[in-house]
Amino acid sequence: MTTFTPDAITAWLTDHPNWSLGDDGMLHADYMFKNFTQAMQFANAVAFLAETADHHPDMVIHGYKHVRVSVMSHDRQGITERDFKLITQIDNLPGFGA
Repeated sequence: MTTFTPDAITAWLTDHPNWSLGDDGMLHADYMFKNFTQAMQFANAVAFLAETADHHPDMVIHGYKHVRVSVMSHDRQGITERDFKLITQIDNLPGFGA
């Protein structure tokens, strides 16, 4: 599986404005919800997608209504097509997308 260059990642991210490439090499997105329940519903929806794809992001729930999702193909130590596919699925979640 090919890892993408920072330039290729940046170009791909133009269609996914909620996501950014961090200094740690991971793709990050921050979401804010109306309340804790919505934040947890979103986190559970992402968990379902991740489990189905067998590709698990890091997630942090903080400030009771904020969720940070961080994605990277750890086995490749970079960003691969698997990351892009998962991000697209996350962005397409009804009511949650960027």
